[in-house]
Amino acid sequence: MSKLHLVFGGRVKDPQGLEFVDLPSVHLVGLFPDYASAVDAWRSNAQRTVDDAEMKYVVVHLHRLLEPSLDVQGDVSA
Repeated sequence: MSKLHLVFGGRVKDPQGLEFVDLPSVHLVGLFPDYASAVDAWRSNAQRTVDDAEMKYVVVHLHRLLEPSLDVQGDVSA
């Protein structure tokens, strides 16, 4: 199974948290087959909004949600 990753972002209530305030306007960047390409997409979008403290982009490790038993502890390839 490929290690799927989701990248999305939007306006958050608190810059240190993950509570998105307007879910319909969340920007879904896309699904990526590996962590490296997901981080590239995350970085590109996060850098465009760096001056807006309330905008946050995140990488979600979908493979960990879909197959938690396959996740090896200490796996740095994420």
